[in-house]
Amino acid sequence: MPLTSLCRGMWRAAVRSMRTSDIRGTPGCRHSSSLDGASVGMADADTIFALSSGHGRCGVAVVRVSGPASPTALSCMAGFRRGLMPPPRTAVLRSITDPHSNEVLDRGLVLWFPGPHSFSGEDSVEFHIHGGPAVITSVLQALGSVPGVRPAEAGEFTRRAFQAGKLDLTEVEGLGDLIHAETEAQRRQALRQMSGDLGRLYQAWSHRMKRCLAHVEAFIDFSEDELIDDGILTEVDRTVAQLQAEMEQHLKDERRGERLRTGVQVVIAGATNAGKSSLLNTLCQRPAAIVSPIPGTTRDVVDTALDIGGFPVLLSDTAGLRDSSDLVEREGIRRAVERLEQADLTLMVVDCSHIPADVQPAASFLREHLHKLMPSDQLPEEDRCLLVLNKTDLIADSQREKLAVGLQSVPGLPPFCLISCQTHQGLTDFLTALHSRVKTLCGNPLSGSPTLTQARHRTHLQRSVAALAQYQRYRDADLALAAEGVRLALTCLGRITGRVGAEEILDIIFKDFCIGK
Repeated sequence: MPLTSLCRGMWRAAVRSMRTSDIRGTPGCRHSSSLDGASVGMADADTIFALSSGHGRCGVAVVRVSGPASPTALSCMAGFRRGLMPPPRTAVLRSITDPHSNEVLDRGLVLWFPGPHSFSGEDSVEFHIHGGPAVITSVLQALGSVPGVRPAEAGEFTRRAFQAGKLDLTEVEGLGDLIHAETEAQRRQALRQMSGDLGRLYQAWSHRMKRCLAHVEAFIDFSEDELIDDGILTEVDRTVAQLQAEMEQHLKDERRGERLRTGVQVVIAGATNAGKSSLLNTLCQRPAAIVSPIPGTTRDVVDTALDIGGFPVLLSDTAGLRDSSDLVEREGIRRAVERLEQADLTLMVVDCSHIPADVQPAASFLREHLHKLMPSDQLPEEDRCLLVLNKTDLIADSQREKLAVGLQSVPGLPPFCLISCQTHQGLTDFLTALHSRVKTLCGNPLSGSPTLTQARHRTHLQRSVAALAQYQRYRDADLALAAEGVRLALTCLGRITGRVGAEEILDIIFKDFCIGK
């Protein structure tokens, strides 16, 4: 076959593959492109600076500078001659001076990070200074007077790290989650994502998709010339089916990662005067909600964030569920029902003093009570509900023990706990049960495959799975449309990490087939 024909065929494959470059090219590129509607193009060669440590008085504050003028800033403010920088990544004690007045602003540590071996991939400098507001302000003002240096925009250091190929988007999101983590489990999940576990999983899928797409493209262009083995499509079929199954399994995570990142929605519900607000105050250890013997005191949703055994919980106290003619209370009840529909876990509070003493009548009472509060189709599933039998201080010890033992063997009832918000009796067992439920809903962030943490991940993965299904649907009818399905799947997956390029597909075509040598 003439070489020119081969070249034309390769060019057709390249043009089709270039459709995948609408996300991002190779790491370090400086073109402007679109990712989920936001520009991620490399900024001009500005040098940026910002306070990287927290605001407020502290022992040490860190001011970071990144960009081509970083050596100038270091020379002007720390007394180093141009071309005679301190040893890389080594802390050096220096006087920090104003570049115009030569006034000493502070005495602190400076560190020099020559690119590309820095967080942003650019030449970078860090000033570790004393954390008083006056010191920080004077150093920032001095940096602002250095030619070619400007204050950084929000997230600009991390954006440059992404554009330099230091982090993919999942690692960027993990870094953000780590900064905002408030519980131990959130820290573990964020650290795992920032270390690249999730990104590596998606990159592995992406590599397999690129290989499939390259093989299909090559088959379309060169099979007629008997340069491509017919069996190559059988391998593509098998890989696409495996990818679709793996991605569908990954999506069946019951939103554990998202739940852990944003907090488990736990709703306290029940009839009026059952002790819902008292339970909220007991868990919060503060008077977060008004407690009154008057029925219908709570008329709106009262939210508070808690750390339950290292897991984040958003606890919501709601209006008592009953028929009411009061317009305000009815609105509160509507909001309570709406919040129940969104709940990950429902704490259904029941007043123990209304429960019959014998087990069988007690079980019947509880079933009827639950169905009276909510229609059967709106009742939470048993594994998403915990019965809180409150006010045990108002019943005899013998009755409490009888209920504790007898109700365990009653089918059709959610798990239950007997407590008293007044005396805190049974509170330890209740907290243990609550922690167990929350832990199950969130899972262990360190075990198994990394879980989805963002709604956008789920959206793009679902679209990618649907695109792979398009390949299987058109495989025998129109191979070009089938290939378009793989290309779309690859694009959707690339939108999660921010990395996919046509060059890689061409590399596979040349390496696997050596077309034209």
